[in-house]
Amino acid sequence: MTTTYTPRPIPPRVLKELRTADDAGRAPAPFTDEEGGAPLRCCLRHSTPGERIALVSYAPLRRWAAETGARPGAYDEQGPVFVHADDCPGPANPAVLPFTNAHRVLRRYSADGHILGGHLVDTGFPATLTEAFADPEVAVVHVRAVEYGCFLYEVRRG
Repeated sequence: MTTTYTPRPIPPRVLKELRTADDAGRAPAPFTDEEGGAPLRCCLRHSTPGERIALVSYAPLRRWAAETGARPGAYDEQGPVFVHADDCPGPANPAVLPFTNAHRVLRRYSADGHILGGHLVDTGFPATLTEAFADPEVAVVHVRAVEYGCFLYEVRRG
């Protein structure tokens, strides 16, 4: 049996809201990315030089909880993410797990939004996801950067 996982970028509806006011209530300040390399959460790729992007505050667990009815309580948090300043087409290949070529932390959450643990991933990213979802209590996994702890994307089964 083959198990697949779906990396989820920030949905277009949410991006539209974040481009007006982010989850901290601030208006974004778009800028031209002169160097490129920013991890974009709207299309799950790195920015290229010259693209217009914005750094916004995003609360991924809060948004997921609003969709599912979970109550994360103290586990709710918000942090900085890069997105395109304007609409973008989303991921070029939505089946590919992005940003896996560096150390990552996978945080596992239950259906009620409580953290079930985390795992530092150096190699074997897909195997670590399989291990996380082997626990039937795991409803969603957040992939985060090690260096800053930033949210990169959410993974769900199927």
